[in-house]
Amino acid sequence: MKLTTVMLASTALAVALSTAAFADTKDKKIAFSNNYAGNSWRQAMLKSYDAVTKKAVADGVVAAADVFTTADKEVPTQAAQIQNLILQGYDAIVINAASPDALNGAIKQACDAGIVVVSFDGVVTEPCAWRVVVDYKDMGKQEVEQMAKFQPKGGNLLEIRGLAGTSIDDAIHAGILEGVAAHPEFKIVGSVEGDWDQTTAQKAVTTVLPSLPDIVGIVDQGGDGYGAAQAFAAAGKPRPTIIMGNRQDELAWWKEQKDKDGYQTWSASIAPGVSSLAFWVAQQVLDGRKDIPHDLLVPYLAFTQDDFEAVLPTIEKGGVASTEYTLDDAKKAIDANMKK
Repeated sequence: MKLTTVMLASTALAVALSTAAFADTKDKKIAFSNNYAGNSWRQAMLKSYDAVTKKAVADGVVAAADVFTTADKEVPTQAAQIQNLILQGYDAIVINAASPDALNGAIKQACDAGIVVVSFDGVVTEPCAWRVVVDYKDMGKQEVEQMAKFQPKGGNLLEIRGLAGTSIDDAIHAGILEGVAAHPEFKIVGSVEGDWDQTTAQKAVTTVLPSLPDIVGIVDQGGDGYGAAQAFAAAGKPRPTIIMGNRQDELAWWKEQKDKDGYQTWSASIAPGVSSLAFWVAQQVLDGRKDIPHDLLVPYLAFTQDDFEAVLPTIEKGGVASTEYTLDDAKKAIDANMKK
């Protein structure tokens, strides 16, 4: 009987230790340094972060989760912002960075001051920071793989790039080039910068269209597909296969075209709610968890011809398909990366 009691007590203690916090984070302050808010994905990202962190503050999980977005897209501005956050005494900084390496000096200053830094989307290369990473290179490569299904004879492609200088733009571009190398039936004959924004993309595509040969497909980075479609329509050009980026207006246009004549394409992007995962990773590090890998790989969100219509009604107008992370979701994501 005594042995049973001891075993039960030991089991209860083990359960308690596995679920208890290692350190109290209720007095900890987390800042979010964001370099850009000028498109639908970034707005959805901020909305997801706000929804999750406001509840965390209200529930007493952390003392603050403040958001700071720079007035421009420039690296020096964000570097100065990070230095200000260090001086303001934040315990952790979640960052969507303007550059993968140009902010490393400021990031190192934060780490040296004992501040936890978690980068996501636009990640940093400074070793002291954690990185919530999507395999953007694979996503770019998959765009060409999918294009080959819709345009088996190949042809000319137009590439719409994202925000210049960011790790995201570089990685997706590298993946697209790798995909084209594996599918020599395709050739990239033009490239424009769309800044992940429909209006910017539409203007850029409109400008370059008169100088381009016939285009069979557009590979891009998200937030630019609908703008590209509008540019081709306005110019009276044949409609190409446009890879989409999970925006509501893109998927709605896709549905219209599919209903009209069976138009086929593919859509992929990182879920904006990854910002909430980065927040929880920062909270877990502050909580004393020592086993979190500095590189956490999370999947991108993709839709096919068979399943995109089901998600479309759930996305608010002007929004992006997403998912928000709970603390339990974050722990599962961390655990999944530890098993790799």
